[in-house]
Amino acid sequence: MTESLSNCPLCGGTANRPFDQRVFRGVAVANRICTTCGFVFQTPRMTETELQEFYAAEYRRFYQGKEEPVAKDVVVQTHRARALLEFIRPYLSGSVKDDALFLDIGCSTGKLMECIAQAFGCRVVGVEPGDAYRQEDQRRGLDVYASLNGLEQSGQYPCELVSLIHVLEHLPDPVLYLTQLRHKLLRPNGWLLLEVPNLYAHDCFEVAHLISFSAHTLGQTVKQAGFEIVALRKHGAPRSRLLPLYLTLLARPLPTTFPLEVIPERGVERKRRIGMLRRRVVSRLFPSLAWIPIS
Repeated sequence: MTESLSNCPLCGGTANRPFDQRVFRGVAVANRICTTCGFVFQTPRMTETELQEFYAAEYRRFYQGKEEPVAKDVVVQTHRARALLEFIRPYLSGSVKDDALFLDIGCSTGKLMECIAQAFGCRVVGVEPGDAYRQEDQRRGLDVYASLNGLEQSGQYPCELVSLIHVLEHLPDPVLYLTQLRHKLLRPNGWLLLEVPNLYAHDCFEVAHLISFSAHTLGQTVKQAGFEIVALRKHGAPRSRLLPLYLTLLARPLPTTFPLEVIPERGVERKRRIGMLRRRVVSRLFPSLAWIPIS
């Protein structure tokens, strides 16, 4: 069973048109663009129940052939964690106390949790819906829950820092999710760390990616949820030295919020074409810099 969207997940508009259609690993994937604000989203898509079942036991097998962590994924996430730490260190150094709590939603291999704990000496906790990954994290002594409900029942909140690394693009309603996170789990003076694929450089149209963010629409999503942007970086770490494959954003909750009008992004199709053309040219001319070997 699948569901189709009638409203844009960002602005709520009902006018949209086809943006991209393809078959991803045997599954048809269709994305549309909101003609009001330029937000790109997948529709039709899996229902909420299907998504929960998919991430619990099918996601890793679908993408990497097995549910258990594979060596390549561990290496990539180790390097990604180090890059993320260097991104946030200038902003958080000196402000994170020993009793502070860091929450990594979609913690996967737990590498970011380990980096943050070592760098800041704070407590760390994670949420990982994938059974095999979560069990491996727990075997290594990490405090990881299957869902936010489990975390909330444990009473381990509010948090000083909450991260969603390559998670937001998987969520059906990112604005609502971040809004609820701000209200329930994050301290008023806390930090939000996000990383997503970049629509203008990443071949991001996958069955698991319900949203495709540009820097503009990611910023608008965060602002609609009641956050102010502290830093935004376009980069390729840890996969590329030249291609801006990813968007990393650091934000803080606003003390007061009020309804904001979404600022539209224009020329999305043109920017996507130019970005993907640049990716092809750079990959051909400078292959060793465009794509860093995984080892």
